[in-house]
Amino acid sequence: MPDIRHTPQAATSARTLAPGDRIDAHRHDDHQILYAGTGVLAVTTDAGTWFAPGTRALWVPAGCVHSHRAHGRLDLHLLGLPASVNPLGLDAPTALTVSPLLRELILACTRDPDDDSAERRRLRAVLLDQLRASPQQPVQLPTPADPRLRAVCDLLYRNPADPRTLAALGTEAGAGERTLSRLFRRELGITFPQWRTQLRLYHALRMLADGEQVTTVAHHCGWASTSAFIDVFRRNFGYTPGTHHRRP
Repeated sequence: MPDIRHTPQAATSARTLAPGDRIDAHRHDDHQILYAGTGVLAVTTDAGTWFAPGTRALWVPAGCVHSHRAHGRLDLHLLGLPASVNPLGLDAPTALTVSPLLRELILACTRDPDDDSAERRRLRAVLLDQLRASPQQPVQLPTPADPRLRAVCDLLYRNPADPRTLAALGTEAGAGERTLSRLFRRELGITFPQWRTQLRLYHALRMLADGEQVTTVAHHCGWASTSAFIDVFRRNFGYTPGTHHRRP
């Protein structure tokens, strides 16, 4: 496609993006690891949107067309890897758990991209070892293709606190509950409740990155109580929403 920028080599660098900044659709011949030191990173492909706070890194395989968006002030760390180096054997974008050690390795390896010293090569080797041991985590909003499913998803994307059941949403979208349930599993690979939770977490991360209070976020994103929101957030990301702004 003529509007897709092709940058053969995936950059290794660190840069700061202001809230709302975007990097338009592009692709590399290399793999790339993307990590948000602060803020929240959203990466969008044809298959959906992946989002990552500081406990996640995003793997983008060679050739994958993707765009970036910053939520909150984003310290973005980019680490390019040759197409021949794929420690996890991944051929699709994937969110990976970032341990404290892996975080420090990513920061060290992106701090001075032109450093090709023996020490830096050893750090990269340890980083690859840590990647091989890094669990994969589902922090993605898949993009639906079926127009009935897309209509339901759009309703909730505009208002994540909408409490209606799938049957009620289907009435507005022109599809039955059983049909929509089947479409969620077939097209998106998850159930409707799982997709709605991922959507609410995505909106919650965006609002927290913009400085909103935890209680406000819980209410806006549809949780019955602040404590319920805190529990779901902690189970998914490994820390509470109240500590989101105090991440290193």
